[in-house]
Amino acid sequence: MLEGSIIQQLETAHRHSSRPIHFGVYYKNTLVSLCHALEDHILTDDGQPLVITAFQQGKWYLQEANRYADIAQRSREIAIMAAPDAGFGQHPTSLLPNVDLVALDSGDPVAQEWHLIILSPSYTAMVLCQELSAADYGSAGLPTSDLERKFYGLWTFEPELVQETAELAIAHIQAYNPELANKLTAHQQAIKNTLPDRGRFAIAPLANLSAVVSRVVDYLQLGQENLAIPAAQRQLALDRNLVSNEIQAFLRMAQLMDLADIKNPMASAEVVAISETIGQLLDLPAWQTKRLRLAGLLHRIDPLQQAESVLTPGTSTRYQEDVLSCPLTCPLVPGAQALRTMPRLRAVAQIITHQTEWWDGTGEPAGLAGDEIPLESRILALVADFQRRVNQHKSTDKSQEQILIQALEECRQQQSTRFDPKLVDTLTLLVMGLQQGLELPVTTPKVSSGIWLLNSRWDSHSKISEEIGTYPQ
Repeated sequence: MLEGSIIQQLETAHRHSSRPIHFGVYYKNTLVSLCHALEDHILTDDGQPLVITAFQQGKWYLQEANRYADIAQRSREIAIMAAPDAGFGQHPTSLLPNVDLVALDSGDPVAQEWHLIILSPSYTAMVLCQELSAADYGSAGLPTSDLERKFYGLWTFEPELVQETAELAIAHIQAYNPELANKLTAHQQAIKNTLPDRGRFAIAPLANLSAVVSRVVDYLQLGQENLAIPAAQRQLALDRNLVSNEIQAFLRMAQLMDLADIKNPMASAEVVAISETIGQLLDLPAWQTKRLRLAGLLHRIDPLQQAESVLTPGTSTRYQEDVLSCPLTCPLVPGAQALRTMPRLRAVAQIITHQTEWWDGTGEPAGLAGDEIPLESRILALVADFQRRVNQHKSTDKSQEQILIQALEECRQQQSTRFDPKLVDTLTLLVMGLQQGLELPVTTPKVSSGIWLLNSRWDSHSKISEEIGTYPQ
């Protein structure tokens, strides 16, 4: 990282904190898709956001200047940092009253960075990256295709991190234009004052954020479809980069939901830990356990299921589900297709969709009964309910053993009605183990670093490969 750059300042501030930042590597085509999705969402949002960007060079700004004329009409202020090129300040967009250009010195480290920071009363988002140096590319050398250029950084929706980065960007602008920096600070504070506190964050912003996530996934998929690079290995690397970020969009949504729930912020991580242990007790194959893990991480994304895909509207509210052991047909609201826009997540979407079915057939959305309900859905339903009950009882003066026994007994009361009786028996064995000192490892995914990718055959009837690769973002 270049000394004095915004990304370096952010990393330094969090290096020894309880939540260090995990950066990844992004191809340019991935960044273009991400930024276009976030920028275009501004055109549909009434929040009048503050937008701070860095384009490296003025020529990159000129390629997007017409888009930014439209974005300016929906924004309260746009600040654009870039090393000046010919025509940088002469484009009509630069003359708009709420658009300000900051011409960076040639030696400014921010001139090597690509940023998009959005602060809206209804959501926050940012892409924060720095281009790799020639030395970083190593023996492979500099890329010959512009789409294969790589950047080191992160993207996120997390409000506190976006706010902090905006402050760093404004402080950098201060050295060039103190008056503009003061104006940006005033806008930032005005927006910050409208944001709900963490206790209410799950209500308003997440409902809006679900549409942002849906748009990001759609644009990433379009970026993948529009690639025209002949070399198979290069194409595969770019594809993996896009798919990894599609999955991360959903994981970031789920992570924010947990952070917003101040009463149960570790719900997903704890559900995953319990689910995986039950999977081991049932001797589930590795591929099924991994699929259950991802479903556990995403099981709380209810607001996302209310968001229509912006580019892939559903043709029917009925979806023929043929991705697990038996075909299922169930009525679904159109927005429930959000996860299904990714073929690799269709099996996971089915697991999440049917976690509200009841063993006796009185649940939703399809009224499935008994073994008709996918096994992972049955596990997820029981574990999520058990974890919620344990968390609720933690506020009492009961011991840990008493809490576990009470939560288990409450689940037993719904045995054979709501929950699979065999799984309740398995949960009983697990609770006995916990009482005897068994510890479950609870970890959260580092969604800003390289993560596993789903195998392309996860949504088919064929045997699933157990190999999960880790690739750069």
